[in-house]
Amino acid sequence: MIKNTLFLDALKGKEVQRPPVWMMRQAGRFLPEFRAMRDQYDFFTRCQTPELAAEITLMPIQRFPLDAAILFSDILVIPQAMGMPFEMKESVGPFLANPIASKEDVDRLQNAPVEESLDYVFKAISITKELLKNEIPLIGFAGSPWTIFCYAVEGKGSKTFDRAKAFAFKNTELAHILLQKITDYTIEYLLKKVEYGVDAVQIFDSWGGLLSPKDYEEFSWKYINQIVEALAEKAPVIVFGKGCWFALDAMSKSKASALGVDWTITPQKAREFSGGKITLQGNFDPAKLLSSPQKIYDEAQQMVREFGVRNYIANLGHGILPNIPLENAASFVKAIVEYKA
Repeated sequence: MIKNTLFLDALKGKEVQRPPVWMMRQAGRFLPEFRAMRDQYDFFTRCQTPELAAEITLMPIQRFPLDAAILFSDILVIPQAMGMPFEMKESVGPFLANPIASKEDVDRLQNAPVEESLDYVFKAISITKELLKNEIPLIGFAGSPWTIFCYAVEGKGSKTFDRAKAFAFKNTELAHILLQKITDYTIEYLLKKVEYGVDAVQIFDSWGGLLSPKDYEEFSWKYINQIVEALAEKAPVIVFGKGCWFALDAMSKSKASALGVDWTITPQKAREFSGGKITLQGNFDPAKLLSSPQKIYDEAQQMVREFGVRNYIANLGHGILPNIPLENAASFVKAIVEYKA
């Protein structure tokens, strides 16, 4: 039995004394021990070596009194397993030399059982669970099908993903075939993660906010919802769509246990748009962690006052930035842990 159930209680809508807290990308580049390991091993070596992934997962837990751990991995392990050889290039980020551009490219994608192609992830879960000693829950995650589609077609990161959007609008039928393939593989992957012991899963829709509400429904939400439907009976599902406040109403009517929100919406509007009942997660602007520790503490507590303690998980509105001082991250976590209604 997990000793600290605060995070899982919040996902179930139970009454809690204070909100649980964790930070997206908490096992990341702002930690000096992470940077030291980065100097020894490249990014995907760290993802694909279970012992290293487990060690990185625990780094923030050893520093801060967080209420959940999130498995160190990457959303691109799924397209890699499907036959897209993504690399992580210095000063470029994710890079695919031959992006998806034709029906032949889509037809060539592999469908090997996830337990074979992504066994290193499941081994990392087993090792991490052992190291956590049931102290706190472990979150597993995947990228949304649309977000994976964006990288697969664009071939690298982009502010606008024009190439990916053009592909979706011009080759709509093929786009849906690709999105469905990614969805099916993601479902298989997340179900296996739950089988190996993750206590909840999060779907990251990093690029959904680039779509209009109508296009979001067609190219992103309907695929995310398939994942939610397949997982909801097995584990709580958190859906985080960056810039997707317009979809909160539709999301709240799904079987998701919680919805992540970014800093571009007020807590009051987030509650209003999501119907006021579902658990919300977020939404501290990661850049605000560059202000003074006292200001961070005060504003984080104000955030909790505005969201309310119940049906709420304190978090950032996106991943923590690499230049955040440790004491500032500590101040954010402390503000939540010390919150008194």
